[in-house]
Amino acid sequence: MLPLMTSNSKAIWVDGISKTFRIPTQRVETLKERILNPFHRVGHVELHALRGVSFEVEKGEFFGIVGRNGSGKSTILKLLASIYRADGGRMFTSGTIAPFIELGVGFNPELTARENVILSGVMMGLTAREARRRFDGVIDFAELDEFTDLKLKNYSSGMQVRLAFSLLLESSAEILLIDEVFAVGDAAFQHKCGDALLRLRDQGRTIVFVSHDMNSVANYCRRAILLEHGELVTAGKADLVAQRYFELNLDPGAAAVERADPTGRRSTKPNPNGSSESPERGSPSVRFVEAWLEDEVGAPMTAIGAGNQLRFRAIVEATREVRLGPVAFAVNTPVGGHIFAVFVEPEERAGHPLGAGERVLLGADVDNLLAKGEYSLALFAAQPGARQKTVATRWDAASFEVTEGHPSGGLLMRPTAQVFRDVALTHEEL
Repeated sequence: MLPLMTSNSKAIWVDGISKTFRIPTQRVETLKERILNPFHRVGHVELHALRGVSFEVEKGEFFGIVGRNGSGKSTILKLLASIYRADGGRMFTSGTIAPFIELGVGFNPELTARENVILSGVMMGLTAREARRRFDGVIDFAELDEFTDLKLKNYSSGMQVRLAFSLLLESSAEILLIDEVFAVGDAAFQHKCGDALLRLRDQGRTIVFVSHDMNSVANYCRRAILLEHGELVTAGKADLVAQRYFELNLDPGAAAVERADPTGRRSTKPNPNGSSESPERGSPSVRFVEAWLEDEVGAPMTAIGAGNQLRFRAIVEATREVRLGPVAFAVNTPVGGHIFAVFVEPEERAGHPLGAGERVLLGADVDNLLAKGEYSLALFAAQPGARQKTVATRWDAASFEVTEGHPSGGLLMRPTAQVFRDVALTHEEL
């Protein structure tokens, strides 16, 4: 039985949803194989994509679903969109749904952008005349004016994402299901997408947002859930769930000892210095005192050109005797797009634990291949050893501007190792 007032207050209600896929261990692909072996049984293995997941989404809420690859995020979206049917549990949605789940779904690669927009608009419930009327707005937002009569098979993946997202904005659906909208696109288009999503939220639309980008989740979503191996690990305020996601990546075994109830209640509070720390784990063992960028002579700076290195510096203080593990410098865009992270290993250089009140200066020098724009720096500190639990976090530790973009002209969403050709580390008592 659905909870009282569900239809009035909830856009989505999910109770104990389970989904299992049967994957064949041997494929029978030809008619000859079937004729010669009519009674041959093909074995299967079961993949449990979701295991009794429960959550609720309020009407007009910006709700996040996060987790590592294979955790079940996209499966939930496809269940909500009626692409899949659940094996167990119950699910209720109130309102029309528009999914933005996979690149190019619903598009015909042999048709032009103009033809695809009009055809998709009609499939969304618009009249042909109304779809043509909205065409210019779709193309203007996607910034594809010069390519309207080009067949979609000749579009890049980024151009297709722009077109699909722009078309989604024209939908009159009350619930939007969005998977990795910030995965492709430059900083300007990401910012425009973020503003558009916030306008939809302000209009009362319900948005379910799946992403690996924790800054986007923390900045846009009010609440979120974290999945691991198809199970609900934790749920609650988006920034705290984002913090648990980082902890899970550093310590995958941590998910085995924590499960949230359907309401997602979990006693977690932010620290004054911008960290998120769970009371049951005790007070934080380290804290970030200060962070900045500096030039070649060591002077602090907030603007950098394309030819200079990004010289990140941070002061870490031990609140009690502790052995410090890896520290991450993570660069993000103002709208929450994660660009890259570089790790330093102070314990290998220090050789001894830090005493209470002792401070160290950590640094990482990275070649600047960023596009022109504004960026922020986040910091993460972990314990040493195999189970590298996060012990301190500081979001927006510093801000800086790239005044002249790199000739490559794009953000390094997944930088390769050569980006960090000169990662330097200093370790000093201050």
